[in-house]
Amino acid sequence: MAKRNLASHEAREVARRAPPVRREAPKPQPGATPDLDRLIHERVRLGILSALAVNHDLTFNELKSLLNTTDGNLSVHARKLEEAEYIHCTKSFDGRVPRTEYRLTAAGRKALEKYLDDMEHIIRTTREG
Repeated sequence: MAKRNLASHEAREVARRAPPVRREAPKPQPGATPDLDRLIHERVRLGILSALAVNHDLTFNELKSLLNTTDGNLSVHARKLEEAEYIHCTKSFDGRVPRTEYRLTAAGRKALEKYLDDMEHIIRTTREG
């Protein structure tokens, strides 16, 4: 028993003293993996585009509820998508209550389709290993 403990202690000491093995990350092959649209890749923005892809339009409160996010968070992400012209925002009043509606633009649909194609390519490549 004592011999076994001594051997395992010696093995730990050797491992502790050994310099760490540094492995270089493999360099990506040109064209091997597509560049993902970083604007879409963020969770809330992807959620906004995905929700609008299957709905003609959604109000701010509907999106907020679907994505389980805060007013400020949704507002910031929606504005970035609007600046990229991926979504269109319409503001109006329903009586005295402000109403903000969003819809996906043709450019937004095209960007989302490309993003999904790129993700499918990455998944396929990873599975084929």
